[in-house]
Amino acid sequence: MSNIVLSNTEYDVVGTRPVRHDGTDKVTGRAKYGGDFQMTGLLHGKVLRSPHAHARIKSIDTSKAEAYPGVKAVITGKDLPVASMETPSRGVRFSSENILAQDKALYRGHAVAAVAASNPHVAEVAVDLIEVEYEILSPVIDVTDAMKDDAPLVIEDMTTTELGERTDKLSNVATHFRYEIGDLDKGFAEADVVVERAFRTNTVHQGYIEPQNAAALWNADGKLTVWTSTQGAFSARDSLAQILDLPVSEIKVVPMEIGGGFGGKIPVYLEPMAAILSRKTGQPVKMLMSRTDVFESTGPTSGATVWVKVGATRDGKITAADASLALEAGAFPGSPVTMGAQCMFAPYDIENVRAEGYDVLVNKPKVAPYRAPGAPIGAFGGEQVMDEIAREIGMDPVEFRLRNASKEGTRRVDGPEFPVIGNIEVVEAAKATDHYNSPLTGPNQGRGIASGFWFNIGMQSSCSIGVAADGTISLVEGSTDIGGTRASIAMQAAEVLGIPAEDVRPSVADTDSVGYTFLTGGSRTTFASGWAAYECAQDIKRQMIERAATIWEVSADDVELVGGTFQHKSDSDLKMTFKELAAQLNGSGGPISSQVSVDPRGAGGAFSTHIVDVEVDPETGKVDILRYTTIQDAGKAIHPSYVEGQMQGGVVQGIGWALNEEYYFNNDGQMVNSSFLDYRMPISLDLPMIDTVIVEVANPGHPYGVRGVGEVPIVPPMAAIANAIHDAIGVRMEKLPMSPGAILEALWEKNGEGVQQAAD
Repeated sequence: MSNIVLSNTEYDVVGTRPVRHDGTDKVTGRAKYGGDFQMTGLLHGKVLRSPHAHARIKSIDTSKAEAYPGVKAVITGKDLPVASMETPSRGVRFSSENILAQDKALYRGHAVAAVAASNPHVAEVAVDLIEVEYEILSPVIDVTDAMKDDAPLVIEDMTTTELGERTDKLSNVATHFRYEIGDLDKGFAEADVVVERAFRTNTVHQGYIEPQNAAALWNADGKLTVWTSTQGAFSARDSLAQILDLPVSEIKVVPMEIGGGFGGKIPVYLEPMAAILSRKTGQPVKMLMSRTDVFESTGPTSGATVWVKVGATRDGKITAADASLALEAGAFPGSPVTMGAQCMFAPYDIENVRAEGYDVLVNKPKVAPYRAPGAPIGAFGGEQVMDEIAREIGMDPVEFRLRNASKEGTRRVDGPEFPVIGNIEVVEAAKATDHYNSPLTGPNQGRGIASGFWFNIGMQSSCSIGVAADGTISLVEGSTDIGGTRASIAMQAAEVLGIPAEDVRPSVADTDSVGYTFLTGGSRTTFASGWAAYECAQDIKRQMIERAATIWEVSADDVELVGGTFQHKSDSDLKMTFKELAAQLNGSGGPISSQVSVDPRGAGGAFSTHIVDVEVDPETGKVDILRYTTIQDAGKAIHPSYVEGQMQGGVVQGIGWALNEEYYFNNDGQMVNSSFLDYRMPISLDLPMIDTVIVEVANPGHPYGVRGVGEVPIVPPMAAIANAIHDAIGVRMEKLPMSPGAILEALWEKNGEGVQQAAD
């Protein structure tokens, strides 16, 4: 395995690899996750979930459960504030109905009722005593079927927003939009080669190891405290305020350690139920999901159809590109189809381009973000068509990407022009890798290339720093840590102050103890919360310089901080280390601290190009990953080890998505593989070591040039593997997953054999 960092700028702390601050607690088991929560008088909650994918709830009888010994409270959808609102907003209505069903159960696993009891076993028995009478309705599970005019309606009063205008048309299509620049007809007329294909992807889950959890105490003073493993304490607080009809000032969310999220732990599920059960009982209530609950009741990513058409000249210039994406939203609107449409052609400078999308309701759990949401789905189709065009005109696929690469000034299909980006540098680095320049060595082996893009975001972040007498600093921030961000944020503060990263003591605070901080997602945390730490450290630096000047009785303008030492610019006898000055603070004017909130707008987009070698067994259809290299622009890798880990992790999740992972539904809309035994995720034995190349094209919108790194690594893998399979066996795989059975069927079709002929 090789890990290469193509660094342009060196710092003292930024770019090094210190041990993560929370490492000891996590490897010794002392870190507290949501499931570890305990409190005197704690009750345990369990949820009754619909066994049907689509059913009208005619009645719910909770009397037997309420009478069972040890049961303290039972709730249904009627206990939510929305049930007593005359005209709730769509946002309140849909958010509430996803927590507890009101008139209809909209997917298998939809919560219908919940119980709080003295222990989990009593709660489980009580849940089974709740009697629900259902009128079973026809479910719609497939996105194509759901778009038909005669399809059963998931939400019976849902109307389509068509190209920005709300219509009266009742439909499962919540939204239809279109982005377009240039003249498509002209572009395709100029093309010598046109490739048009349609693709399908299935529903997949983020696959985090820790199930959802929540504990709540609705105190006698009316204040609600919630403990949960969440990707955003403040976003959870805002969701709770909306669903429970409370002001945010009445709610405190305490983020516990989080055992994986990848976007799936942004929404709330158990938290409102735990809160209402606590209010009814006057005791704290803790709730945990089973693995089956996680699969059937939380948000996966969308299944989708993707249609792509691209034209190019014989010399390799793309003249036009067109795409249509239809993504499943689940039972409520909100698929990531807009992001998929915006990202899929972003690696290319195309004059004439269009992308349209459909947000479609189906009887499945409402989708949640999954690492660069929507972008991998678009890339699966778009990057295969790009590969096919390169083959058609006889051009190397990397050269084809360089010939058409987007760059500073290129306009995306949705309008914005790129600032400084590292797309070309990434593709050039891919071309220069040992991997790309090494030959394949066996039969049925193939090599695939694919590129991907993710915007990255900024948004609000807050940080506070206090200087201790021993020269260390405490750093409090509001971003939950799911990828080593305690370290990456602390390192940016340490760089400003000229102290080692080990002298920073970072912690993640609850919503009452730090300023507003947007969620951990969108590859924003090291960028935005790091910026907050940078600005806060700058203020600490300013105050420390003023204090040194006071002690020396000189002007602050004559004092500077260099390499962790405060010194007079012209009098070499006047100098103190950071630690020496810290020891004098209390006796020279008092302690020094600072609090800063920022809302940075300069998030730089990230590009990634992947190279993968596969070997396909034509007898079994099994695909082995032989070698994988991921190349990515990180702007500046604050902690290269964690950047490499993000890159490798995204690749591994993409490999699972490509080859094995899918929700499998029966004809009644019931998921039949809701366990890790049957939902096949990759394990270490399935994979080679993942090689990484970090390219650093500084983002001018950040003090250290940071670009987010967590999302884009999952964008290219499915397309890259599909292209490698085509290179190996000459079959273009248009549907995910590319499982052994799917490979065999494609080979039989290529060879003119039916399934029965092949079996004979």
